[in-house]
Amino acid sequence: MRVLAAMSGGVDSAVAAARAAEAGHDVTGVHLALSRNPASYRSGARGCCTIEDSNDARRAADVIGIPFYVWDLSERFHADVVEDFMDAYAEGRTPNPCLRCNEKIKFAAVLEKGLALGFDAVATGHYAQLETAGDGMIEMHRAVDHGKDQSYVLGVLDQHQLRHSLFPLGGSTKTDVRAEAAERGLRVAAKPDSHDICFVADGDNAGWLAEKIADRAPTASGEWGGAIVDDATGEELGRHDGTYGYTVGQRKGLRLGRPAADGKPRYVLDIEPVSGTVRVGGRERLAVRRIDASQPRWCGAPLDGVLSGPAVTVQLRAHGGELPATVHHDAATGAVGVDLHEAAYGVAPGQTVVVYDGTRVVGSAVIDVAHRVPPETPETAEASEVSA
Repeated sequence: MRVLAAMSGGVDSAVAAARAAEAGHDVTGVHLALSRNPASYRSGARGCCTIEDSNDARRAADVIGIPFYVWDLSERFHADVVEDFMDAYAEGRTPNPCLRCNEKIKFAAVLEKGLALGFDAVATGHYAQLETAGDGMIEMHRAVDHGKDQSYVLGVLDQHQLRHSLFPLGGSTKTDVRAEAAERGLRVAAKPDSHDICFVADGDNAGWLAEKIADRAPTASGEWGGAIVDDATGEELGRHDGTYGYTVGQRKGLRLGRPAADGKPRYVLDIEPVSGTVRVGGRERLAVRRIDASQPRWCGAPLDGVLSGPAVTVQLRAHGGELPATVHHDAATGAVGVDLHEAAYGVAPGQTVVVYDGTRVVGSAVIDVAHRVPPETPETAEASEVSA
């Protein structure tokens, strides 16, 4: 099988490429140039697409003994990932650019180009497992190493993409992968993992957004900024320079000019970019038990109706835990509803909910509305005590 190995310059993709070659596949390494100015992207341990990373990938390909190329996908990356990131924040939403990159770049643009060139599959260093079910469908499951499992950011892949994907590391632990890299003589064996957003060079998301979207965020350049309002009392607690600098669930850096009346910490509850209002409240007001989502992406057969049972869970962020849930999908409208069996906190529109049935990834959808649990009042507290 002719395999295109996406090599980021890190240890995982290098070992994945080596394993694919060792398995007898005809492997070609490719590094994705995602910026016309790579020096503006995160470097060292923090990046995944810099000049340094490209050189690391090339050296790894030389050690493995496979051909190596650099593909310039900077224009498509900017349009599909960077612009999507900026648009979402301008609208008061919280996107996941790594998930969009997997969907639009690594398993769409790269796979499309690879298939056109005669390749059969794309191999990456993601930690996830693929299995062929009895009906012939390709199922994606969590990795053996749950601490490194990346099935969440792959939850946007459809059946066509999974049929042309290889994840050679899904059955290994990170410790074993690093040890294998050292044994193979790969210089990236001890290279730290990449973190954060590659195109925000200094890690200051709010500062980067202020520079990029000040002209499309209503209060970004206003003389007085926007109001930070206590959701419970309506009291203005401070001012801000742009709603793009806030995310739901945020506690630090709120720039409150005065403490709340009850003296308790405040968290961002809602972001209203049109009015420029950021609403804050106590942590208990962040509790969510119902989610409305759209734009579903099913890894196998589309869910039609209700998915429930003790093994059904959802994951709401890349490094979050699993939450038991019941999931509804209206195939006619594409609407997805998630009833959480326990409260989640800090759920924001724009985030992605990934659905699991045991270890199997069912699919994903983009969160539109997170319905918070109504705050307890003396009347509801009394009713709860009576029912107990």
